[in-house]
Amino acid sequence: VQLQAFGGGLVQAGGSLRLSCAASGRTFSTYVMGWFRQAPGKEREFVAGISWSGGNTYYADSVKGRFTIARDNAKNTAYLQMNSLKPEDTAVYYCAASRNLPGTSRTWSASGYDYWGQGTQVTVSS
Repeated sequence: VQLQAFGGGLVQAGGSLRLSCAASGRTFSTYVMGWFRQAPGKEREFVAGISWSGGNTYYADSVKGRFTIARDNAKNTAYLQMNSLKPEDTAVYYCAASRNLPGTSRTWSASGYDYWGQGTQVTVSS
């Protein structure tokens, strides 16, 4: 599967952005989808994940209550709605697809994902 993330940009603290991840192929619904981010000088970190049908979602503590992950299998697209953005949310955001079971330790780890999009920059100004 090929992934393309878009929707990043520059936003003031407290603002919102919605990222989208468009996937190619007809097997999108068989992948667990995840969003990760990487700030300069830091390791890539898990942000959110969602199971095949969207019935289960997973969030990093740092974004819980502010970010919402969703997917539309009919459109082969995953989303990350980001509200109440903070300067520390500034990073390149990546979407990823996993063939592993959802809800396991691999859902939370970059090593658990098989395909990656190219990343989209999110910058939050104070």
